[in-house]
Amino acid sequence: MENLAWMAWTLPTAIFFVALACTLAVMTWLAAAYPEAERVGILRIPTTRGDRLFISLILAAVIHLAWIGLVGTDSIATLPIGEEGFEISSLWLATMISLASAVAIFRNV
Repeated sequence: MENLAWMAWTLPTAIFFVALACTLAVMTWLAAAYPEAERVGILRIPTTRGDRLFISLILAAVIHLAWIGLVGTDSIATLPIGEEGFEISSLWLATMISLASAVAIFRNV
């Protein structure tokens, strides 16, 4: 277990992995229920749902790493939950940007 001490298993991390698992489950169901043909978007190369998911995940990683490097992870707000409150990290803004970019990728690429 000492080798895993560096991993930050926080609520945002858990939400990310649950969302990723749900996305893969839905995409697997979509592939079985509605087989698709490759689509050509703004990249002018044929892509499938899986290709667009991969592109959006890579872009999400880049957005988060750039955000941490340029902005940091400081708290932007504190919700009045519990005795000390619940702090909201600025990384949630990066997550919202990543979700918006994923929607754009799935619609246009």
